[in-house]
Amino acid sequence: MQCHEVDYEIKGDDMQIVEVELDPGETVVAEAGAMNYIDDGISFEAKMGDGSDPGQGLMGKLLGAGKRVLTGESIFMTHFTNTGSGKKRAAFAAPYPGKILPIDMTQHGGTLLCQKDAFLCAAKGTRVSIAFTQRLGAGFFGGEGFILQKLEGDGMAFVHVGGTVVTRELHGETIRVDTGCIVAFPPGIDYAIQRAGNLKSMFFGGEGLFLATLSGSGTVYLQSLPFSRMCDRILAHAPRAGGHRKGEGSILGGLGDLIGGD
Repeated sequence: MQCHEVDYEIKGDDMQIVEVELDPGETVVAEAGAMNYIDDGISFEAKMGDGSDPGQGLMGKLLGAGKRVLTGESIFMTHFTNTGSGKKRAAFAAPYPGKILPIDMTQHGGTLLCQKDAFLCAAKGTRVSIAFTQRLGAGFFGGEGFILQKLEGDGMAFVHVGGTVVTRELHGETIRVDTGCIVAFPPGIDYAIQRAGNLKSMFFGGEGLFLATLSGSGTVYLQSLPFSRMCDRILAHAPRAGGHRKGEGSILGGLGDLIGGD
């Protein structure tokens, strides 16, 4: 195998963590800040790159780091290696509620395209890069789905799903999805952008101007609560300037503002 062969255990329900078990000399690569705890005997080091190409020069590492900046991630990844004797464990978790999805890359032909903030950690040897959607429409209107993370390897990778994970098996079918609800899909699935209904639906339906269409055959992973949607709802109910909170109901909220002097 190109990738290290790691075992794992997922713990929890809506705030999950994944414990990755490492034999002596094995390494798991994770996004910066994803680690929860590690056993004594595991050393860690921040490196520029995923370590999938040991012979990669400085320019190659800088190019890879620049690509990671486009996805909003740190230019560094943390490598956790079992330098002791016996099996050791390292635990990782995402910073917001959801599920951790374990993915055996061999079951997806060795390649998977993911939402740009979905990747959590993977066995060393997994290549983490970026992929651009092939349609210009996705670039201008696709929002979160324009720049995707590309995972390549033959080991285990772990991605984070906001809310509940939904697995859809497509057999020459097409589904339309909010761009933020897409988690991962194989490169054989065609990704495009389609207008969301008529003009009234586009501007007043609350579903955005455009939807992503996924067509073809393969496994598609979706999430019920994109992080951006959760942030929008929190901001809508956060205290406004002056310290007043937006009311849950428009009438009561308006009365509260009047009482408060607004």
